[in-house]
Amino acid sequence: MIDVLYVEDEQNLAMIVTDSLEDQGFAVRHRENGQEALSAFKRVKPDIVVLDIMMPLMDGFTVAVEIRKLDPQIPILFLSAMTQTEDVVQGFKLGANDYVRKPFKIEELIVRIESLVKRRKIGIHQVYIIGDYVLDTTKNSLSYGEEKEKLSFRECELLRRLFEHKDTVVPRDEIIKAYWNDDTYFTGRSLDVFISRIRKYLSKDERIKITNVRGIGYMLNIG
Repeated sequence: MIDVLYVEDEQNLAMIVTDSLEDQGFAVRHRENGQEALSAFKRVKPDIVVLDIMMPLMDGFTVAVEIRKLDPQIPILFLSAMTQTEDVVQGFKLGANDYVRKPFKIEELIVRIESLVKRRKIGIHQVYIIGDYVLDTTKNSLSYGEEKEKLSFRECELLRRLFEHKDTVVPRDEIIKAYWNDDTYFTGRSLDVFISRIRKYLSKDERIKITNVRGIGYMLNIG
């Protein structure tokens, strides 16, 4: 049974989501604001945290930051009506593993929750040497000598995918399907932002290039 800490201040939606998850065998602890959520997390750690962002007393972004201080590995999924690309990017920068836009289908939410929890329980630990960098997929970190950059789950997975297919074009639609699950204009923009951030992380090793093959996808090369 997956233990979900679900934080949502909209009562009708919270009731529907809670009932739907419980019908599928999840154990759900619902909290109405960020302060209650943080207190609940400190008392009993769940398998995953599902967070709204716009909430009273403490917003979801702040809750995520505080939870990450307590547990760097717990899966965090934002479930929000804030759908602008900059909101999504901000969520991942603060440590989210996934971001689902409202309105959403409960089936999609269930699949994403199960995927995040399964990945954590499997405990996949792989280290990749990318030029002069070291990518640790368990710690979601990218190291360059003594310097270490904390990556979001999606940044880490995207870099891993590009490296595993280095010197080969990885199609845009394949990336979007794997990590966003919806092919829209805003999703495409979000992917472009993520690629730009990864290029910046890798900029200290001039041999590493991520090329945008226009209309097709991206290719990582190490010269």
